Amino acid sequence: MNIRIEKDSLGELQVPADALYSAQTQRAINNFPISGQPLPEAFIRSLLLIKITAAHTNAELGLLSQEMADAIEAAADELLGNNSFMQHFPVDVFQTGSGTSSNMNANEVLATLASRILGQPVSANDHINCSQSSNDVIPTCIHVSAVLALQGNLLPALRHLQQACLNKADQVGHLVKTGRTHLMDAMPVTFGQMLEGWATQINHNIQRLETLQPQLQQLAQGGTAVGTGINAHPAFTTRFCQLLSEQTGLDFRPADHFFALIGSQDTAVALSGQLKTTAVSLMKIANDLRWMNSGPLAGLAEIELEALQPGSSIMPGKVNPVIPEAVAMVAAQVIGKDAAITVAGQSGNFELNVMLPLVAANLLESLQLLSNASHLLADRAITTFKVKESNLQKALDRNPILVTALNPLIGYAKAAEIAKQAYKEGRPILDVAAEQTDLSRTELEQLLNPEKLTRGGL
Repeated sequence: MNIRIEKDSLGELQVPADALYSAQTQRAINNFPISGQPLPEAFIRSLLLIKITAAHTNAELGLLSQEMADAIEAAADELLGNNSFMQHFPVDVFQTGSGTSSNMNANEVLATLASRILGQPVSANDHINCSQSSNDVIPTCIHVSAVLALQGNLLPALRHLQQACLNKADQVGHLVKTGRTHLMDAMPVTFGQMLEGWATQINHNIQRLETLQPQLQQLAQGGTAVGTGINAHPAFTTRFCQLLSEQTGLDFRPADHFFALIGSQDTAVALSGQLKTTAVSLMKIANDLRWMNSGPLAGLAEIELEALQPGSSIMPGKVNPVIPEAVAMVAAQVIGKDAAITVAGQSGNFELNVMLPLVAANLLESLQLLSNASHLLADRAITTFKVKESNLQKALDRNPILVTALNPLIGYAKAAEIAKQAYKEGRPILDVAAEQTDLSRTELEQLLNPEKLTRGGL
């Protein structure tokens, strides 16, 4: 390999000759050969946006020349305009807990490119990192990248899923099916009630996520090393947030107290907890779809999901509910990532949390997984499933639980006796009730009408 020699405060180091990064990045590459997984692209994009914003803030405050700020922005634009830009950010997720290695990676890459653009040396520390510390940059980047992913990806995906449920309710909502509790037959429900229940679950998740946005839009930037703001201009943080708000269209503002946002990751933990709740909702919907699709002969067979691929390498004709299964796995993964983020959130030791890269990676991965899964669940499962009406009616006709409607007239004990006889003999509840009560068949048909029973009341 062609190499060059770079130098930092620890001494000289060999670096690939064509690398845009320098010594500190190379030390991180050497020190952390752990997962081979860099921080997510969404995080690096937000990190570069922070560097651009900081450069222009420093220029306005007279700490950098406007020409240097423009060169730093041009360097970031050059990176982001290249589809393979992530090759320049190879530092492993499992690195120094402050994320200093990733911050310096960005500083070094931008310094190299800005130096070429400007035609004079640009320092990774003195210029790119001016008015900053890894200890406020990385917490800021966690918030910025998370709220951009939330606003740009997950919330639209969840709204799409909610609307898919409501649209399907408009199409098949009038159809009545056997309700189930404990996986056992219960009183009838309509597809509309079930689908609107799903839509409401998703809407509640949307509302809970939206309540976290104002907290995510509070930023640690300007607190520098420990929260005191050492080496940052007094006006830096306010102007930084103003410029970042103009760039993104979101209302970013300085933290109420820098020590809280640098020493802890409580907001990220709260967001992760809500992502877990969203995952639980998706798991419930996915499993309902799987149960209703089960069969086609020996299961419930109430719906037929879209056939997307052969389901077996040995059993011809088998088709499996692959989208709900994939969504359930996503949900399980997000729940697991929340556990890791919870542990990481406890690692705020005095003035700094020291599991920041782990928080960043898991939070963004969960946001992306849930966004993608929500679209698939909406478009390839809920929108496209077909209702098998004949199977619904067969089950309703034989459902002994319909006798519940007779409780006010004949009492619980007599109704239970009729239900047990109907179940034992495999006969419709209507026929047995006609034999065992003084009610006329016409009365019983009205009382035991499944559609009427979905509306509740006496």
